[in-house]
Amino acid sequence: MTNPEIERIYQLREELHTHNYNYYVLNSPTISDIEFDRMMRELQDLEAKYPETYDENSPTMRVGSDINKDFIQVEHKYPMLSLGNTYSEEEVTDFYERVKKSLNEDFEICCEMKFDGTSISLTYENGKLVRAVTRGDGVKGDDVTNNVKTIRTIPLVLKGDNYPKEFEIRGEILMPWEVFEKLNKEREAREEPLFANPRNAASGTLKQQNSAVVASRKLDAYLYYLLGDNLPCDGHYENLQEARKWGFKISDTTRKVKTLQEVFEFIKYWDTERKNLPVATDGIVLKVNSLRQQKNLGYTAKSPRWAIAYKFQAEKALTKLQKVTYQVGRTGAITPVANLDPVQLSGTIVKRASLHNADIIESLDLHEGDMVYVEKGGEIIPKITGVDIDSRTPGSKPVKFITHCPECGEPLTRFDDEAAHYCTNEDSCPPQIKGKIEHFISRKAMNIEGLGPETVDLFYQEGMINNAADLYNLREQEIARLERFGEKSAQNIMSGLEASKLVSFERVLFALGIRFVGETVAKKLARSIKNIDALMSATKEELTAIDEIGEKIAESIIHFFSSEKNRELVARLKDAGLKMEMEAEETAAISNIFEGQSIVISGVFAVHSRDEYKDIIEKHGGKNVGSISKKTSFILAGENMGPSKLEKAQKLGIKIMDEKEFLSLIKNTEKSTEKKKTPAESVNSETANEKQNKANNNIQLELF
Repeated sequence: MTNPEIERIYQLREELHTHNYNYYVLNSPTISDIEFDRMMRELQDLEAKYPETYDENSPTMRVGSDINKDFIQVEHKYPMLSLGNTYSEEEVTDFYERVKKSLNEDFEICCEMKFDGTSISLTYENGKLVRAVTRGDGVKGDDVTNNVKTIRTIPLVLKGDNYPKEFEIRGEILMPWEVFEKLNKEREAREEPLFANPRNAASGTLKQQNSAVVASRKLDAYLYYLLGDNLPCDGHYENLQEARKWGFKISDTTRKVKTLQEVFEFIKYWDTERKNLPVATDGIVLKVNSLRQQKNLGYTAKSPRWAIAYKFQAEKALTKLQKVTYQVGRTGAITPVANLDPVQLSGTIVKRASLHNADIIESLDLHEGDMVYVEKGGEIIPKITGVDIDSRTPGSKPVKFITHCPECGEPLTRFDDEAAHYCTNEDSCPPQIKGKIEHFISRKAMNIEGLGPETVDLFYQEGMINNAADLYNLREQEIARLERFGEKSAQNIMSGLEASKLVSFERVLFALGIRFVGETVAKKLARSIKNIDALMSATKEELTAIDEIGEKIAESIIHFFSSEKNRELVARLKDAGLKMEMEAEETAAISNIFEGQSIVISGVFAVHSRDEYKDIIEKHGGKNVGSISKKTSFILAGENMGPSKLEKAQKLGIKIMDEKEFLSLIKNTEKSTEKKKTPAESVNSETANEKQNKANNNIQLELF
């Protein structure tokens, strides 16, 4: 005989899920708050009486728990990449025209508000929320599922039954202005530090170890991108409308358009109207609507080619300049900073603003004590854009750029082709020494757990480190004796240093801090030159022959390795066990069928995106080039190849290969290569190919 109280549990859960949706997503409650609370208390009591009915997605999970749990890192199934930003209508036009030229077919643009919160990725299986992960570094993020379950606008159980068996949806978690202002008033009354803006408040709340605190903060969420293998539609906008039916909060501001004029009308309207929204926004996101077209357009190393963010023009405020101070960066660059009377701007309190260099100070005709106009470029970085000359105090002195380093006293140098002044005393200037080490240990470089700027500063002050190689001479007992440290902290640092020896060569190369060698350039160098010894002896001609390596970068690399101190640093890092060459499996090509060939890709493809084809070409020894010339070996042509490229190829007599022929050639080559391998090699190759195929299949991108 069934238990009526247990049946009541399931009935209450279903009803409360519906009432949550009506109240928080539709803003149309059908029962009173008192009645809702009564039902919730009844459910809590019944669940306590029948613990065997526990359900991690019960409405009672919304209240959170006071149990503390460390967040674990979870790898994203699909990378969470950033968007390219633009601040002018001209750049929006350029984006639209690039898409039009690349696709050479009709397309639609989905216009969305760019919500200013913290990005989240939600995974649903069989209609239930199973995981919520922060953006993190784009590859891995923190599992904050328990905290996210307290956010009432995020469904724990979906409505209907036509959703995919498994899918991911991404969006932004926000703190509404009303909640933000109330929270800051409460903190002010308790004499606690105020949150700078709703974005920081939302991010800080989501990382709370106590989910009951998260529940009390009343966070909100807007979802804006669906990912998965069996999505309802090819249209991004249409998928969002389906997701709305499943119970997700999708912004009513989203609009699908066909023309550039309609894009500008959307931007113009929301540039003003956004100030009436209940949450913070900082721009507009424009996405090509068709998922097929998105795939064909592909992406750069950092962002998709099928989407862009238009940032609203910055707000401006007038405040007083107190004084100008100077900061020294890890490269020795001197940055002047304006210290200001605090002023509210775009949801934050601004006290400092970068003046960039001496030319900016001179162009502003900045005087001591001036009243200055401050705005936030892209509503992120404060900058001074002008001076109120009429309010200037008579007799005030012009601000003069310093002539010597504020840290070590060395005379400053200004190179002919640069606006910045530099302290060239890189071996003895403390901020430069510490800055290089901080860069070395950073997440995108060596990612050494247990170390941070404060620890680096302490170790430097204690005379324990003077460069990155000194880190690997540290001893556990030496660290444990320091104030605020103990055996556990010392062990964590030593473990972090040991783990860093597994970091790939391309990241080690980035960690060295060679000027102009960022993540992307380091990857290009590592994959082309293979090891540090070859790089140290490379000539300017050899370096500039590498794709995207120009003279400026080449000269910087040669200059870095011409220093005996830098060569000694590399030698010590090598002795410490860091990877100074690419692994065999990373450098091994599938074949050399395209060796010595320059290949141009043009048109729209059905099987792979352009970037996937570029990777395939490189794996088979070829070189990707962007324009057609006499040196072009052949053109891989998809549908709607540009007429000008077609005409030029025919004129030069260059072979045009379609997608089907290209893939057939690759398939036959790989079969032939497999036959020549030993059984062990075939197994290893198969594993690598499986990984590559999995990566190719998973190239679905998310934006913020």
